[in-house]
Amino acid sequence: MAWLLAAVAQAAAQDDDAERVVVTASGTALRLFDTPYAVGVVDARQLRAAGPMVNLSEALTRVPGIVAHHRHNHAQDLQIHSRGFGARASFGVRGMRLYSDGIPASGPDGQGQVSHFDLAGARRIEVLRGPFSALYGPSSGGVVSLVSAAPADRRVTLAGDLGSDGLRQWRAGVESPFDGGFSLRAQFGQFDIDGLRPHSRAERRLGNVRLGWDGAHDRVVVVLNAIDQPALDPLGLTRAQFEADPDQTAAIALPQQRPGQGFRYHTRKDTRQTQAGVQWQHRFDGDGALRESRVGVYAGRRAVTQWQSIPDTVQSASPTHPGGVIDFDRDYHGVDARLVWRWTIAGQRALDLVAGAATETSAEERRGHFNFVGDGDARVLGVTGALRRDERNRVRTRDGYAQAQFDLAGAWTATLGLRHGRVDFRSDDRFVVPGTNPGDAPLNPDDSGRLSFAYTQPVGALQWRAAPALRLYLSAARGFESPTFNELAYRPGGESGLNRALRAQTSRQWELGAKWRPADGVALDAAWFDARTDDEIGVASSSGGRTVFRNVGRTRRHGAELDLRWRIAEAWRAQLAATWLDATYVDGPLSAGRRIAGTLQRWGYAELAWLPAPAVELALEGRAQGDLPVDDANTDFAAGFALLSLRAQWRIDLGAGRLDLLGRIDNLAGRRVVGSVIVNEANQRFFEPAPGRGWLLSARWSVPF
Repeated sequence: MAWLLAAVAQAAAQDDDAERVVVTASGTALRLFDTPYAVGVVDARQLRAAGPMVNLSEALTRVPGIVAHHRHNHAQDLQIHSRGFGARASFGVRGMRLYSDGIPASGPDGQGQVSHFDLAGARRIEVLRGPFSALYGPSSGGVVSLVSAAPADRRVTLAGDLGSDGLRQWRAGVESPFDGGFSLRAQFGQFDIDGLRPHSRAERRLGNVRLGWDGAHDRVVVVLNAIDQPALDPLGLTRAQFEADPDQTAAIALPQQRPGQGFRYHTRKDTRQTQAGVQWQHRFDGDGALRESRVGVYAGRRAVTQWQSIPDTVQSASPTHPGGVIDFDRDYHGVDARLVWRWTIAGQRALDLVAGAATETSAEERRGHFNFVGDGDARVLGVTGALRRDERNRVRTRDGYAQAQFDLAGAWTATLGLRHGRVDFRSDDRFVVPGTNPGDAPLNPDDSGRLSFAYTQPVGALQWRAAPALRLYLSAARGFESPTFNELAYRPGGESGLNRALRAQTSRQWELGAKWRPADGVALDAAWFDARTDDEIGVASSSGGRTVFRNVGRTRRHGAELDLRWRIAEAWRAQLAATWLDATYVDGPLSAGRRIAGTLQRWGYAELAWLPAPAVELALEGRAQGDLPVDDANTDFAAGFALLSLRAQWRIDLGAGRLDLLGRIDNLAGRRVVGSVIVNEANQRFFEPAPGRGWLLSARWSVPF
């Protein structure tokens, strides 16, 4: 289903919410108003207003059901979860499927990253929550899909940003349609920031190219992108450190001042990624039911080196420790092909069917090293030392899927879908150290192994067009989430091989929703959801450099979402997005009734915008959230907060060109709060502080040629 997400990138997203076109989970173009599931859209205007367009967290605050914490630490992956799925992820984004122009940003095992998303070139972002995400393979919580803008005219764009904490960014882009149906859009940018705390400087170089061709019956789109992002890692703070000074960085993250100085590891992370994708859409003529075919192919490479703060004394003490430096090169590729049929049946009723197959493969060379060299007074920390881990890991998925939507009698529409697939894991361990004496157990055992998980995910929905302005729906699905390779890596008790006792977690989800459009400029979406998960995956133990995972029992996530958009008058607009979530353990070793780590019970976003002139907008934004449990034992919580921000936008016509200006003041009261937490952090450095009052000035100049 990956390539369904970019199916109608050419469709215009209108200001009227009822007329917005989305394709997530349907495979065909549907108005947002007509989808029988909860889906939100963040358009290009909202993306530009939210900030410097570096992190998805800037704009996703306006989507209910979604939590996307800005960590103010570019060495760590974005924390994002949907209805509590993915909240306990220790690395990467779990529980959600991620796509950029149809290219998966999630691996076959369900773990993903979004650092390469080109927000400045996006036309919109579609966010699906709830049961229909089951059609996207091994995920449970939702789908985030970025759709880039196709060139509309010949134009050159230059943009720059300046902000607090030493933020500096520039971007340059060009786009043009050409004769014969060809088009080109290219954008390149450089981002630098000194950071909120000492040792948090980061930079990012990002390039994206989109090549297109439109013929009488065909459309071909080629997408190329690359990112290079080195970043220092200030780590989290303990409770005592945060309360004493939220602007500090723990000494363990800093570089040594001299060789031999202990417990300073210069923590940092270098990320590099390149990828390419091709989509081909063919439209069939004639009176037959077959309407179109789509084929998508992609490939890429991601390389990461991360220097951690694991003490050198701990690494030296264990013969199985994989070291304090993570280093991997991951090649990935995949293909998704599908057909679309449409039949007209009695009366004006219709039946649409999408069916296809997909496969994804990820092959990685993963190494681990000591983060030190030398001994005694000559020991240097925070460098790449001796090899401690060397393995080749491979994950592959193979899926078939089908989804049908058909009109029933009267005002009823039904949707039924099914995805069946298999996830295969294989690990070849090339770092095996035998015992020192005959008959002794290996000092570092062979952790090679193979493991597979099969899944079948049905999904269904029933929608009632109760009135021209009202849609009611009920949807249900079975979710599936396989363990990631990191979670399968080690067995309990120090035994070698993959963790065969670890089962995939499965869920039963349903959603009851309503979409109401009582008048022009008013859009109200509401949903009640319930998800019950078996075999939730959690940490069993962590010692000797080996973290072992286990199934920790049953959990329940249920709650409600509200999304209101209201054009109060010609010059006034308002939005309210609110979520209530109860995410708790039902049974198991972590005790019934405890909240799942990293989940919020209440959060929301509100905005009031005034347009005193056609080219000017002033807005007041509010964001609030409740307390946040830092671990599954609920031993501590980050306090809730409410923050206000101001923004001003001004569009100026300069001859043939146009200048767009943006100014923001965030956290008007300058409150010091915890912006995010590092869930289940073994050293209790849970807390990642958010900045006090901050500012941003942005300018974007575009001119046709």
